[in-house]
Amino acid sequence: SRFRVSKANPNQADPQSEEVLLEVAQPFKNHNGGPIEFGPDGYLYIGLGDGGFRNDPQANGQNLSTLLGSILRIDVDTTSGDRKYGIPADNPFVDVAGARSEIYAYGIRNPWRIAFDKQTGLLWIGDVGQELWEEVNVIQKGGNYGWSLREGTQAFGNRQADPALADPTDPVWEYDHGVGKSITGGRVYRSNRVPSLTGKYIYADYVSGSVWALSYDAASGKATRNEQVLASGIPVLGFGEDPQGEVYYMIDSAQGECIYRFESK
Repeated sequence: SRFRVSKANPNQADPQSEEVLLEVAQPFKNHNGGPIEFGPDGYLYIGLGDGGFRNDPQANGQNLSTLLGSILRIDVDTTSGDRKYGIPADNPFVDVAGARSEIYAYGIRNPWRIAFDKQTGLLWIGDVGQELWEEVNVIQKGGNYGWSLREGTQAFGNRQADPALADPTDPVWEYDHGVGKSITGGRVYRSNRVPSLTGKYIYADYVSGSVWALSYDAASGKATRNEQVLASGIPVLGFGEDPQGEVYYMIDSAQGECIYRFESK
């Protein structure tokens, strides 16, 4: 939905101004994904899960005819046909018969938070696993990230790959369920306030309550180091970032003490 700023208060949206741009039916109650983020190109990126239940029963992850199980990219400043948004001309499946033109990348199970690195423009996501593996992906245009043929880099299920689709792209990092069971995707730390974190992708696991800092070499497309920042007990729901590149993490709290930042020891 799009909202207009209240005339009385520029920091408050006018609830009466809502304009629904896109609605997506959800066949089950989980794996909704739902994060949105504007990219450096000015387009809106939307992360949608596979629709839910277990084992991707509708095979949405590898189906380009549905918006589910994908990262979408739309232009909220234009319209296209009967849509209240436009389709960027260079979206990867614009000219592919039967494919939804909104799709930017696919093969996603449940993208629990997406984020652009403000310095490099790379799009990071944390994709929640099912049986054994949680994963971190750096998203490329047109990329297939494997679900539900794979979970992380590991084979999953017994479906046959569609030869018309791209081969799966490996995650830049994965960890098994001995480490954690529900990844919370984070952000690249671009503040200098805690120098040991600068330039690293900060992410968490909601179940184990751990937080890590992942170093990544963009030239090789490989992670080079994964450091534990907080060992356990911090069930992070999401991360935020301010204009200075400071990263904040958010938890659920009955006392209302929900937003925190990192401090040097």
